[in-house]
Amino acid sequence: MTDIPRRAVSRTAKLAALPLGFAGRTVLGMGKRVTGLASEVISAEIQQRTAEQLFSVLGQLKGGAMKFGQALSVFEAALPEEVAAPYRQALTKLQEAAPPLPAATVHRVLAEQLGPDWRNRFLEFDDTPAAAASIGQVHRAVWREATTGRRKSAAPTGRPVAVKIQYPGAGDALLADLKQLSRLGGMFRAIQPGLDVKPLLAELRERITEELDYELEAESQRAFAAAYADDPEIFIPAVVAAAPRVLVTEWVAGTPLAQIIREGTPEERDEAGRLMAVLHLSAPARAGLLHADPHPGNFRMLPDGRLGVIDFGAVARMPEGTPEPIGRLAGLALRGEAEAVVEGLRVEGFVPADEPIDAQAVLDFVQPMLAPVATEEFQFTRAWLRAEAARIASPRSSAYQLGRQLNLPPSYLLIHRVTLGSIGVLCQLEAKAPYRGILERWLPGFAPAG
Repeated sequence: MTDIPRRAVSRTAKLAALPLGFAGRTVLGMGKRVTGLASEVISAEIQQRTAEQLFSVLGQLKGGAMKFGQALSVFEAALPEEVAAPYRQALTKLQEAAPPLPAATVHRVLAEQLGPDWRNRFLEFDDTPAAAASIGQVHRAVWREATTGRRKSAAPTGRPVAVKIQYPGAGDALLADLKQLSRLGGMFRAIQPGLDVKPLLAELRERITEELDYELEAESQRAFAAAYADDPEIFIPAVVAAAPRVLVTEWVAGTPLAQIIREGTPEERDEAGRLMAVLHLSAPARAGLLHADPHPGNFRMLPDGRLGVIDFGAVARMPEGTPEPIGRLAGLALRGEAEAVVEGLRVEGFVPADEPIDAQAVLDFVQPMLAPVATEEFQFTRAWLRAEAARIASPRSSAYQLGRQLNLPPSYLLIHRVTLGSIGVLCQLEAKAPYRGILERWLPGFAPAG
């Protein structure tokens, strides 16, 4: 027990040791470049060195720090290319890898969670992790199938599985990291002026608490698997066994989405983007759940063309599906019905009840965001996302000034965050697809422009 406070101090020291005068100024520079507040060019060498040091520390810390880095890696598409490029390689590495736990620690967790005879439940177990996530790492193994109905002399049969093992002390580490990283709230406010950071942090704490419970994750994964059973486009691996800190699921063999982003053909990237949109928009209606962690490390393209989804620790429970006002207001905006849009936004809490606001200005603010569904097909690009980020976040723009008059209601916070994350991935893919048709099928209340 005496090591726990020491480890906590060490984690805090590592975060504090991030070169605040060095990396901190560079991160601030990123924010300034995004918002148009500064025109200075940051040294490419400093960017590269900062990226290596910053994400090395985040990766070692795992937990909330690594989760923050994964979130940054989704949104790097919104940054100017000369700023984003030096970070991209380090960020992609962060999505797929982190320093592994020693084998002895892995075995101890397995014995605590699956019982002292845990080895008898596997035909094979690879001590070298195949992947690492923010709160745990994944090992390849072969699960021993039940022998019921077979001759005792028959050779045992096995099932390839992924064994996710939670880092010891992950819960305390996550919450400690989140507290430290809350200092960066000002950067979020600069990028999204209408975003109140306090509800965001509260929502992140709630998600973190859920992610620490692997039995709850197993329940969510089973619900997704049932909703997409035999689906021709989306594959959800079956849950094989679950304990509070160990989750055993069917192994998913496929090409990581990060590799598709880096090396995929235009056709491969387009199809990956289309399937990502189908999953994001159809899950609330089909499963009553929204997959809430859309970073590329959680997805694989299978050899048969389906999108494999491999992590369900972060989900939003939406038993009534996606709120109908989202689709209805999007349709009204596409049809140019400014007064009806403002009235609907007021009812939902996006516009304060007593706030006078220019309806046409609101429409001008919203319509560019709806460009992906204003036509039959749309290609998401980094350039489009950067332009939108600059339009909304530059203090010199009318969109920025209007954004300061708008709220983001807490009930929409998670949907907003996940949608932005999904759009960030689509822009990394630069995927072209018939997104409007996907909305027409799955988004309640949505009607396209006439």
